[in-house]
Amino acid sequence: MPSDTILSDASPASLGLDPAPIAEAVARIHTYGEDTPDGHPLFAGAVGIMGHAGRIVGRDVSGWALRYSDATAELPRDEWVPMRTDTIFDLASVSKLFTSIAVAQLIEEGHVCLESPVAAHLPEFAANGKEAVTVRQLLTHTSGYPPELPLWSAWPDQASRIEAVLDHPLADPAGSTYRYSDLNLITLGVLVERLYGEPLDVVVRRRITAPLGMEDTGYNPADRSRTAATEYQTAPPRGMVRGEVHDENAWSLGGVAGHAGVFSTADDLAILSQALLDGGAYGGHRILDPSSVELLVTDFNQAFAGDSHGLGFELDQRWYMDALSGPRSAGHTGYTGTSVVIDFASRSFAILLTNRVHPSRDWGSVNIARRAWAHGLASALPIRPQEERTSWCAGSSDATTATLTTAPLAVDAGGARLGFDLLVDSGETGLHLERSTDAGTTWTPVAFAVKDRGTTSGTDETVAATVEDTIDGSGTRRWVEARAALEPGTQLLRWRLVPDANHPGRGVALDRIRVTGSQGVLLDAEHQPDALTSAGWQPTGRDAVA
Repeated sequence: MPSDTILSDASPASLGLDPAPIAEAVARIHTYGEDTPDGHPLFAGAVGIMGHAGRIVGRDVSGWALRYSDATAELPRDEWVPMRTDTIFDLASVSKLFTSIAVAQLIEEGHVCLESPVAAHLPEFAANGKEAVTVRQLLTHTSGYPPELPLWSAWPDQASRIEAVLDHPLADPAGSTYRYSDLNLITLGVLVERLYGEPLDVVVRRRITAPLGMEDTGYNPADRSRTAATEYQTAPPRGMVRGEVHDENAWSLGGVAGHAGVFSTADDLAILSQALLDGGAYGGHRILDPSSVELLVTDFNQAFAGDSHGLGFELDQRWYMDALSGPRSAGHTGYTGTSVVIDFASRSFAILLTNRVHPSRDWGSVNIARRAWAHGLASALPIRPQEERTSWCAGSSDATTATLTTAPLAVDAGGARLGFDLLVDSGETGLHLERSTDAGTTWTPVAFAVKDRGTTSGTDETVAATVEDTIDGSGTRRWVEARAALEPGTQLLRWRLVPDANHPGRGVALDRIRVTGSQGVLLDAEHQPDALTSAGWQPTGRDAVA
């Protein structure tokens, strides 16, 4: 049965989430909307929304949908148009997700196979050695196409522009490299139109947005007064672009293209996100089978490290997903300042829409804001202890190094064994295990080994061999077992988490901390909480909602 979930607002606390990180994310977005020493904000305005477990747990609206008259000058103050919750944004490359969903529908219905040559359906695409390029390679940006072509300026009309894309040769052999290319999705847009016999905008409306009730989503919006302005363009000479697609190539194709052109609101994108989390359905209406959704978020690019990609959806991209990133995190960004992150592992999503190119694309990236928004939701999700009633957690978003130190341990001549469970999402600086034999004056590394016992087969999988004293990592969100041999002598042990300013992650959690020697148990943190001294670590109980 299709999911009958209908999104509604709920307080973070009512779902077991910590409201403080969400509030902090909102504050940071407001800060980015303020003027900098350069004389302008990071973006003119923003609308953000966060969802978890079928509820909306965070919203924010700030700044201006229209503020500037040209590339540098502001409008008179009384002509500024404020952002609203229902402001309609040019999604830019987030549009690629709609084309990809339409292709997934073609696959589901048997009109095309994922490994089919594109030329089997678009014979003209075979030109210049492209006869073997598959549908999957277009969806995963492994076709070998160059990034783009100047369609708007180099060809005279829509027909010749599409012909130029389909005729263009590859820059690399198909399947040999990952290169993000608009040409991939433009081609897929043509494929959708050819096989369904309808224009792309009609297909998207009839088969995606209308069934889901996404009333404010589509190409070439009718009500431009509700749209967020983008760039003041002089080449082509379009002036202040508002209510028309910003991307010049999509504009030259009539505003409807496979790579760009969709406009939407934060609430509509929340519906799409929830539909995917619920296996392709929302409000009793289905657009995809669960198996097709699974295909969208399966990593087909394992041969290209760092460029994980499903069918049209980017996967596990920490540079904008931040601590929500992981193997089951999917999304996309758009050049105009938009981003969508859908985390299947926690059933959460974070959507941030800005008009960062208003009035100029040269004002910089908004990746810092994207990360802040995703980080706020990720940090609000509590970490459930592995086995004990209480675990210790330290968030690496704090700029201060966090330490958790044991009371003195008297290890006899036979040595001792340290065991603890570990969950790490800490960026590149990571967690250090150290010992001191002089009451904490000096510290030396303690080597430890890590094993993953969370595999579905129930067998042990070594995820890290013996390491010096440090472990880092992100996105797996799985508890692992750590073991270390302790040398004889009275000593202190400490776990030291060093913050990562660029990609802090959710931090680190420790559980089941025990030290045993020939004389028995020297430390059992669950039953001896006073044996641990914390600076920056917090206890977390099992009643937390994961």
